[in-house]
Amino acid sequence: HEVLRANQVQEELSQRLLSLYQRCRTDEWQWYENGLTYCNAVLPHASLICGQSTNSTAMIEAGLESLAWLANMQRASKGGHFVPIGSNGFYKKGGERARFDQQPVEGQAMVSACLEAYRITQDDKWRKEAQRAFEWFLGRNDLNLSIYDPTTGGCRDGLHPDRPNENLGAESTLAFLQSLLEMRL
Repeated sequence: HEVLRANQVQEELSQRLLSLYQRCRTDEWQWYENGLTYCNAVLPHASLICGQSTNSTAMIEAGLESLAWLANMQRASKGGHFVPIGSNGFYKKGGERARFDQQPVEGQAMVSACLEAYRITQDDKWRKEAQRAFEWFLGRNDLNLSIYDPTTGGCRDGLHPDRPNENLGAESTLAFLQSLLEMRL
């Protein structure tokens, strides 16, 4: 009975997510809502997981399309490195995109979502996207400075326009460690 209820809840919530995507999506804005904010890649990741679990081709296609769009949105025009949406203003549809303050959770969410896309499609482009996001931690970013601190094992809390945030918070460190573990699997 509990498994049946959990399946019903999953089906209902996955349909809500797909409906959000279908209502908001345009050719220029392939997203679930009218803004990119925090932990963006979790939405396509959820679409991919739900699509696999419920055998929904539409959910998987929405997840892959939105993840590809997000990956392109978060690619530097020079050098092609990962540039997560900054939390200092985020990015509203039709508005200015915040370049900074870039957060480690964005890198981790992108790594996880891209690796899920790889598991589903076996398309190596997704492993490369995961690698690109992971390299952000190691210094392939706007400032060419490592966010991960190998001397302490911690991870800095973000990237400002002129420097990394020197705080080594638990959330940031866990984001790096989770990304590292997933990349090694």
